[in-house]
Amino acid sequence: MSTSLLVFGVNTADIVNLLPYETLSVSETESIMQMRKEEKLARDVYLVFYDLWGIRVFSNIAGAEQQHMDAVLTLIKKYDSNDPIKVDERGIFEDENLQALYNQLVEQGSKSLEDALIVGATIEDLDIYDLEEFLKITDNQDIEFVYKNLIKGSENHMRAFVSQLSRFSKTYTPKYIFLEKFNEIISN
Repeated sequence: MSTSLLVFGVNTADIVNLLPYETLSVSETESIMQMRKEEKLARDVYLVFYDLWGIRVFSNIAGAEQQHMDAVLTLIKKYDSNDPIKVDERGIFEDENLQALYNQLVEQGSKSLEDALIVGATIEDLDIYDLEEFLKITDNQDIEFVYKNLIKGSENHMRAFVSQLSRFSKTYTPKYIFLEKFNEIISN
């Protein structure tokens, strides 16, 4: 069974491969590698939280993060780049900064379900911010296509986490995106 992201019922990989092959800048290559690692971070954290708290939102969103990882991997393969994830093992990161961030997020979200939901919203907040910044430095149609779809997914995930938080009478204040953008996401 494919875990590929579907857009209008079409596999993302098929769309990416139909779009023109364009030269990658160094910053575009770096952004692709960063997003592949960030999507793994999100997936791995959410899987831990699902195991810990048993709340379906973590399981569902972890599955979506796997689809996001696959979409970014399609770009990596298209441009014959090396996948920065050498071993796809939960909670293992070659990048020391990501490993430290993973450890910190898991520790924070292990304190309570509410903390885990805040961590989830924070991860999506960062993803949206990074993707919007990366869109500013790319002109490749295929990268733009993937990133715009990842933003839509992250916005959906953020709404899900914020909705779950509201059940505990808790709110989330964005740390990366502007409050106006956050309010726009939540109101849609």
